[in-house]
Amino acid sequence: MKILFITATYLGDGILSTGALDHLTRLYPDAEITVACGPVVAGIFAPAPGVRKVISLKKEPYAQHWITLAQEIFGQKWDIIVDLRNSLISRLMRADKKFIWGHADPKKHKVEQIAAALGGVMPPPAPKLWFDAGTLAQAEKMAPPGSPILAVGPTANWPGKEWPAENFISLIRKLTADDGILPGARLAVLAAPGEELRAWPVLNAVPKERQIDVIAKGPPLLGAAVLRRCALYVGNDSGITHVAAAAGVPTLALFGYGWPETYRPWGKHAAYITTPETPEQLLAPHGSTGAVKSSLMTSLTVTAAHEAAVKLWQNSRQ
Repeated sequence: MKILFITATYLGDGILSTGALDHLTRLYPDAEITVACGPVVAGIFAPAPGVRKVISLKKEPYAQHWITLAQEIFGQKWDIIVDLRNSLISRLMRADKKFIWGHADPKKHKVEQIAAALGGVMPPPAPKLWFDAGTLAQAEKMAPPGSPILAVGPTANWPGKEWPAENFISLIRKLTADDGILPGARLAVLAAPGEELRAWPVLNAVPKERQIDVIAKGPPLLGAAVLRRCALYVGNDSGITHVAAAAGVPTLALFGYGWPETYRPWGKHAAYITTPETPEQLLAPHGSTGAVKSSLMTSLTVTAAHEAAVKLWQNSRQ
């Protein structure tokens, strides 16, 4: 059996679709699977059982990337095509079964929408990560056994979604204080390439000997392997936050201009808090997202984040 799985370009969306692939690998354990996805998530899917090929699609002008994909896959016989991009390609190709993403439903979480696209799978397939031995070994070197690790993701792909760095620093100090839930914990800071300057000040909130630098260090799967070794994660509405939840670490997401109903981290020990204002109220003074040059999340207090983190931590230990 051959399965074509077409999925996301962005990290967060890609992570949320891993549960669908996990569902397919369990349902068809002998299938040969080809995954087509964006470059940033290609390494997430490569270790999955049954995956024989990952086609990395870098967005190109005039949708040239879809032509590139067509050249690679046309002429092959597919038993099942799963298309979470709602592309023309899946409609032009022949397959015994097709599961194609339809219109987005803002009232449902993205994981639930993916489950609906698969024919109404219940319960909705939770995100899943697969690791190779080399990645796990590298993560152990970066975060060796020792005191507990607090992980944070202080950056995002848009300044409006970034909780102020000074707030992260205050929260870190409260959580790792002698009377905190993680006294003397090490600190892992994760950020994507290009976000280093905004992440380094947060890493320096603790002494050098307690720092674990995962800032622009390797592919997302390596970050996930480090996160598996952490006790708690707090981060902005970003792809890394979805990685944390999929890795199984208790995950607290901080939302401002965003829609947690659709994009909150999905997992048994995942939670979120929001600014008092709605996204519309946050954006109104600026007029458009392009005009936003700084955080829209200043009204989310350190006290609120600390209380939510402590509650999540306590619930995860029950």
